[in-house]
Amino acid sequence: MSTSIEEQWAELMRGVVDLHVADELKKKLARGKPLVVKAGFDPSAPDLHLGHTVVFRKMRQFQDFGHTVVFLIGDFTGMIGDPTGKSATRKALTREDVATNAETYKRQVFKILDPERTVVRFNSEWLGALTSIDVISLAAKYNVARMLERDDFKNRYRTGQSISVHEFLYPLMQAYDSVALKADVELGGTDQLFNLLVGRTIMQAYGLEPQCVMTTPILEGLDAKVEDGKLVGDKMSKSLGNTVGITEPAKEIFGKVMSVSDDLMWRYYELLSTRPLAEIAKLRADVAAGAAHPKAAKVALAVEIAERYAGRAEAEAAAAEFERIFAKGALPDEVEGAEVSVEGADRPVIPLAKAIASAGLAASISEARRLIAQGGVEVDGARVTDVKHELTVGEFLIRAGKRRFKRVRVR
Repeated sequence: MSTSIEEQWAELMRGVVDLHVADELKKKLARGKPLVVKAGFDPSAPDLHLGHTVVFRKMRQFQDFGHTVVFLIGDFTGMIGDPTGKSATRKALTREDVATNAETYKRQVFKILDPERTVVRFNSEWLGALTSIDVISLAAKYNVARMLERDDFKNRYRTGQSISVHEFLYPLMQAYDSVALKADVELGGTDQLFNLLVGRTIMQAYGLEPQCVMTTPILEGLDAKVEDGKLVGDKMSKSLGNTVGITEPAKEIFGKVMSVSDDLMWRYYELLSTRPLAEIAKLRADVAAGAAHPKAAKVALAVEIAERYAGRAEAEAAAAEFERIFAKGALPDEVEGAEVSVEGADRPVIPLAKAIASAGLAASISEARRLIAQGGVEVDGARVTDVKHELTVGEFLIRAGKRRFKRVRVR
């Protein structure tokens, strides 16, 4: 590999939260041989967003340095169900769910990973072949006291919440994946740290050199803000409506990235951009000194992300349309239409919030009400702030938020 160990180290440490153990990883890199870098994903949610891509970006960095990346699809462990970290057991997936989601995963991850340098494996290859004696032998290599150190198990045990025995098998099976692959490094989000460390223990129990463990941050959603000098906000989650999906149209990706706060922008630069850290640091210093405008920096980030997932031409078109709409007050070139129905013939009206949600301009009626109350809704160019506002039969141009427009026909 032509890149020096020091150069690799500087880039690989970018955005890393936990590293077990730094000296071991340096020794592995110093051998000059490609490392086996493993990251496993249960195909439980087929639609990927930028939060998922933080680990993928770290995988790509290892690839770019010549290491072997194993994209492991947990088709077997997905049918066990990793504990959610909440007070209930996660519902296990069916074989049909796993097969469908796995195919979707593979199509999406190659927007980031190099398909020519990615080894795709399914852990049913080896886990499905384990006999009952093999599973008992694996379980004997770890004890219950250590397992109960995992936060969600510990909390549920303390409060009397149910813990199924099969949940203890999940981290052991994930650890056995590392044995089967002879992994040098395993990557995961910070919420996976316990499971990854179990892998180190189990590998040693099987007489193998333990893998190094590297975790990446949980990415904050679009609505995160800085309070008292600290970035706070919920993680990016589809259920919270604060995500950027990597299969969304370029104009949606671009517009959503442009909506983040200036402070959150630098977090996204660090974790999502391919720009060198030194270049990002200079750009941030220029913005702070007034030598560059924060909007220009945000546009550059939005273009980079939209181009990566939707293509260069689409990203450039999205940037041009965004400028035309928000800098010059124009409408999008194409405004989608939607139809909604009045609530009854005796009273031919529909609440604006319900119309917004029904037209797909908000994820729910409650979200639509919040947008209205915050002044984020316009009907035919006029701002509406009354959450009880109603629409009669007719056609209306509705803007919800900064960038969502639809021509809504009420009938």
